[in-house]
Amino acid sequence: MTTTTELATFGAGCFWGVEAAFRKLDRVLDTSVGYMGGHFENPCYLDVLSRITGHAEVCQVQFNPAEITYDALLETFWRIHDPTSLNRQGGDRGEQYRSVIFYHTPEQAQIARRSKNRLQDSGHYPQPIVTQIEPASAYWLASEEHQRYFG
Repeated sequence: MTTTTELATFGAGCFWGVEAAFRKLDRVLDTSVGYMGGHFENPCYLDVLSRITGHAEVCQVQFNPAEITYDALLETFWRIHDPTSLNRQGGDRGEQYRSVIFYHTPEQAQIARRSKNRLQDSGHYPQPIVTQIEPASAYWLASEEHQRYFG
């Protein structure tokens, strides 16, 4: 029996806390942090921090959709940050901290858009949700010292 795995990629502020939240979920197979959505080849942390690359700090999640659904991952994504906050989370400011869902399949795009619309329509947030939903692009793994930063 083969195990089907998929990737999900989320930006929700500083990637350390985002990764820690997804790593705690039962049935998530693996997590890593890195950069996506920019225009610069192989950026390092300081490149992204300088705001010259256009990348977001992201957490990439490997999961088996038969064990945990993409919807369940989205529920965690919405819960762990403020999706109405443009290019910042808490004290972290800049486009690298933007709220963004990078989809890997057309189905993920549909599910993400439906989830965002449901949350906006729920009235939970009085302001508009600014989360971007974009196709996944090149993923640049952050250096080892940034992986599993919160143990």
